[in-house]
Amino acid sequence: MREKALDILRRVREEGWAAPEIPEEIPHGDMPGDKVWIGEEHKRKSELIMKELLRLLPEYMEKDGKAVIAVCGGSGVGKSENASLITYYLNQLGIGAYTMSGDNYPRRIPMYNDAERLRVFRSGGIKALVAADLMTEQGKEELLALQEKEDDANFAYREIYPWFSVYIEGALAALRGYLGTKQEIDFDEVSEIVAAFKAQSPEIYLKRMGRTDAALWYDKVDFSGIDVLVVEWTHGNSDNYDGVDIPILLNSTPEETMAHRKARNRDGKVDSAFTTRVLEIEQELLAAQAHKAKIIVSKSGELLSYEAYLK
Repeated sequence: MREKALDILRRVREEGWAAPEIPEEIPHGDMPGDKVWIGEEHKRKSELIMKELLRLLPEYMEKDGKAVIAVCGGSGVGKSENASLITYYLNQLGIGAYTMSGDNYPRRIPMYNDAERLRVFRSGGIKALVAADLMTEQGKEELLALQEKEDDANFAYREIYPWFSVYIEGALAALRGYLGTKQEIDFDEVSEIVAAFKAQSPEIYLKRMGRTDAALWYDKVDFSGIDVLVVEWTHGNSDNYDGVDIPILLNSTPEETMAHRKARNRDGKVDSAFTTRVLEIEQELLAAQAHKAKIIVSKSGELLSYEAYLK
């Protein structure tokens, strides 16, 4: 398979590449219930990415005979759509590719993970108040009122309650210690899948996690004809797992991410202060890992150097 893929890449490098027509529906990632809507913006970005990939892929195909691509970025930046298009383009060329969704690998289903995030946040804030000897009777009543209306992550209360700055800083520190870590996500399992893929395993069991307790299972996937694994995932460029050859960062701002989540409204309460804090921390993680990205694409669809990205 490696020689066939390398031959195709050499031919494309000599003859050039033009994107094929995109049918109304194409295969997409393996997250249960996930849907992709391919728009002109996705096509434009994916063609830009694909041209860079065709230049970079031979180095990794020659080394391992397989390559792992990670498409990462914030919610709504187009990870699923661009990963699906990249996989489609590669398959159309005759280079076998498969899109794997990293969203199958949290340790808890979304509902329970959201609850754990909130528990970690609030526990960290309360412990910070205790450590600072600020857990007064009045403060407890004020905090409970904020928690009951699910507004205890709102920065506006810094100007209202003398204890709130200590609470929010402690809460955010605890949340940073959970989000995108091995406590939240089974990165070891993802590393094992990548290792099995690069070891030429003909079949690999992949996890499927839906949105309910009953939607959890494994499918045995045929990898015998797959040359490139495309991982689409917010944490695709994380230091917590191994084996990614070409990380691709689709850049966006927290404001753009929030706008998309509001439009999508998949999980409810998308515009809460707590959701905003989560998105801000995820953006911090993406920024901290951006130096490893081999391809960075701006929201407007331009290739960026790491230096340009920092600006």
